[in-house]
Amino acid sequence: MPTHFARTSIARLLALRNRHFLGLDLVLLTFTPLLAFLLRTDGLSTQPAGWDLLSRYATGLVIYTLLGLVVRLLVFQRLGLYRRYWRYASIEELDRIAWAVLLSTLLLLVLVLAARLPLVAVAIPPLYTFPRSLVLIDGLLVLIAVGGIRFSVRLATRWQPDSSGRQVRRVLIMGAGSAGAMIAREMRNNAALGLEPVGFIDDDPVKQKVRIHDIPILGTHADIPTVVQEYKVSQVIIAMPTATGSIIREIVRICDQAGVKAQIMPSLGELLDGRVTMKQVRDVRIEDLLRRAPVQTDGEAVAGLLRGKRVLVTGGGGSIGSELCRQIWRCGPAQLILLGHGENSIFDIHNELLGQEPGIHNQPERNTGPSLIPVIADVRFGERMQQVFAEYRPHVVFHAAAHKHVPLMEMNPAEAITNNVQGTRNVVAAAMAVDVERFVMISTDKAVNPTSIMGVSKRCAEMIVHRAASQSGKPYVAVRFGNVLGSRGSVVLTFQRQIAMGGPVTVTHPEMTRYFMTIPEAVQLVLQSAVLGKGGEVFVLDMGDPVRIADLARDLIELSGLRVGEDIEIIYSGMRPGEKLYEELFIAGEEYARTRHEKIFLAANAGHLVSDGLDDKLAALFTAAKQVDEQAIVDAFRRLVPEFRAVGRSVVGNGRVMVEADATVSSGATNGSGRGLLGK
Repeated sequence: MPTHFARTSIARLLALRNRHFLGLDLVLLTFTPLLAFLLRTDGLSTQPAGWDLLSRYATGLVIYTLLGLVVRLLVFQRLGLYRRYWRYASIEELDRIAWAVLLSTLLLLVLVLAARLPLVAVAIPPLYTFPRSLVLIDGLLVLIAVGGIRFSVRLATRWQPDSSGRQVRRVLIMGAGSAGAMIAREMRNNAALGLEPVGFIDDDPVKQKVRIHDIPILGTHADIPTVVQEYKVSQVIIAMPTATGSIIREIVRICDQAGVKAQIMPSLGELLDGRVTMKQVRDVRIEDLLRRAPVQTDGEAVAGLLRGKRVLVTGGGGSIGSELCRQIWRCGPAQLILLGHGENSIFDIHNELLGQEPGIHNQPERNTGPSLIPVIADVRFGERMQQVFAEYRPHVVFHAAAHKHVPLMEMNPAEAITNNVQGTRNVVAAAMAVDVERFVMISTDKAVNPTSIMGVSKRCAEMIVHRAASQSGKPYVAVRFGNVLGSRGSVVLTFQRQIAMGGPVTVTHPEMTRYFMTIPEAVQLVLQSAVLGKGGEVFVLDMGDPVRIADLARDLIELSGLRVGEDIEIIYSGMRPGEKLYEELFIAGEEYARTRHEKIFLAANAGHLVSDGLDDKLAALFTAAKQVDEQAIVDAFRRLVPEFRAVGRSVVGNGRVMVEADATVSSGATNGSGRGLLGK
């Protein structure tokens, strides 16, 4: 506990302002030349005529001191030493002090050397024989004095007592990289956080037994239980933005066994600006356990595609659409048109983006009118789409508007047709009418060998895009991927609601697997696919390994601090109509190859697999939807997509649909057993 004198001294140091530093510099710069002279002459003690020597150089020393005051204070002011907040001084401030002292010392040395010139020597004779080495000694003393007094304030913040009276929590930081170092520094700088970093944990053998910001590295992740007990740690912060989900899962498991709370920094995909602060520290989420290696994208290529262009996003208020808008907005488009049917979601994303700068890639072509335009419109109305496209004439279109929930579309197949199929045809037709340069449709892995109404509707939408690419010769493409974590109505949100209600958590089948991505990761790859597209392709995102839904449920329960079978039960409810046990990635006949991006596959020949007589078959499908004739809908889909199998549907009587008790599952599953990343 600091003494009263220590607390008073710390408080006085922290109260120093730049005007006080100016006064201190005046005092220091007055005495450092004299101290330099004493050091230069060994303190005058070894010379019999020491004081005579001082008298000999006294006038020159006074002139040099006055010159030093003028030159150094001017340089300090010009380099901003009196515009800094020294409580948070860092290596940048130290660098600034060093440059200021070096520059002022060189200027003084030039003046002293110039005094030896004949004309100058006559005007200022005391500097003619002035020792030149004294200038360099004086410079070193000034650096120590000026830097020391300022960094003493920085040091005082570490010893500032917490006046709030709350208990300081002892924190262990997992990860001794740049993110961990920034977190540790912020804890040290801000006593109000009430956090004391006791050490780092890192698996890199090179970093063992060293110190960062004077904080020791105490071992590897296997040592967490021992360190927690020895140092009485109450919290572990995982500061590893690039770590994979398997590593995060292992650390969380060890922390749980050690009885200590684990929190985490966001992934690299969320840290788009690279800055790390304590405000970003949060509880571990399921997406952290599913995290994969960071996606490497060509950001400049994406920005080059969108910079200065008019970009339209349909479904702009949805989970994928809104994230598309966020990432597109950072690229500096001339205009971003947020098109959606739901006014509340468009209102939210519009207001969110209004508070952000449109990115560093500003361009001269930006219109004088509004650059962020919300449009409330329904893709099902063709005339409305034509009017919107004719008014804004976008260069690039991302079509994300769609109904996506499999069970709901099984019960409402006509809506899946009007929105997913007819809506896509309307948007594509409007795009072609105004000569849109590039068109990207968001599809789904459920379009592969579809067994659901939602999946087959998206497969038909892909065909419409492929035909448009063939007719226009432009890069109109589709991008397929699986489930995204955190999207509206996702299984994760359903499980979280069930856990909050005390359970049970319902899983349809113990071996059901799905592919998952985070929303930012999926959108980054969609934008990268837009750059790669040449026309008529289907891009398939590398979703990693499939995840068992039962394991997903178990992890969510444990992240909530509960135990499966003790606090919350998992029950199996049976597969629903249209569901597959395993999702598939490839359609028979599509020739897949990797693109130059390791996370994106390409089916270059997908545009050749468009159904013959597409218009006539679509017309029959739209007629069936208008009449809400479900038998006719299924038949029309089968004519369009022969591989479509209406799993779990049995049409009886007057078109009424019954659900079979024993739902068929896909036999074309890929990736072996389908055991997920979360298997324990």
